[in-house]
Amino acid sequence: MKSRHVLMLSLLLPLLAACGPKPATDTTPAAEAPTPATTTDATIAPAADAPAASADAAAAAPADGADSTATANTNPVLPPQGPPPVAGSDYVEIPNGQPYAPLNGQIEVVEVFGYVCPACARFAPEVSAWKKKQPADVRVTYVPVVFGPVWKPYAHAFYAAQSKGLVDKTHDAVFSAIHLQRSLPGEGKPPADPAQIAQWYTQYGVDAKEFVALINSFGTNSQVARGMQFAKNAGVESTPTIIVNGKYRVTGGQTYADVLRIADHLVAMERARR
Repeated sequence: MKSRHVLMLSLLLPLLAACGPKPATDTTPAAEAPTPATTTDATIAPAADAPAASADAAAAAPADGADSTATANTNPVLPPQGPPPVAGSDYVEIPNGQPYAPLNGQIEVVEVFGYVCPACARFAPEVSAWKKKQPADVRVTYVPVVFGPVWKPYAHAFYAAQSKGLVDKTHDAVFSAIHLQRSLPGEGKPPADPAQIAQWYTQYGVDAKEFVALINSFGTNSQVARGMQFAKNAGVESTPTIIVNGKYRVTGGQTYADVLRIADHLVAMERARR
């Protein structure tokens, strides 16, 4: 708990700063991406002594971005607080939008994020706290995107951790390792080697070689590509971005708490339509 507060205080960023891709030829950042990152891709190659990921291991990864160890809660459904959001200002409807991974009729709330994004690191503790308050008909899902070579290995590591049921345990800790402890490289550093990331995850009981194999597996590559396609279809241009049930992209909010307030209203709108 203390490390979360330290992380929030240490990231001296403007409220609602965002991370996004840097245009290849235009140096003017997009409206939603005031803190751009490079878009150059990076290739993740298996370590020489890493075993090939088995088909079973790749298939074991859950189809969604939620931790497979998460259990349904019994939190009550509460009415959203504050004024209702305004379409076109606080949120936009996504044409032909679909949930990322619908499950059991739950209302899906996706956070599109990147581990190296400072704004996502600032947002993470608030999202984690908000997630714990959601009733059983709401499912919070994380979808990593790749806005540059430093982002890519962490997106792969997210799905590797997910296949091991470790996301709930490791999600905030990865942000802390990159942005506070500096034990994993962030922006301005060479991309992390999969073996380096795997070694970090060994503190959660994983085998390093197996984890490298998962990072480099075909299944993980497919999941990263699928997440990127979802983000593209949803019109995501920066991180963090909240998508509600695949239908609404939150675009307003003066603070991160306000972003989640808007999300509360959109969730209530979806619930009322049932």
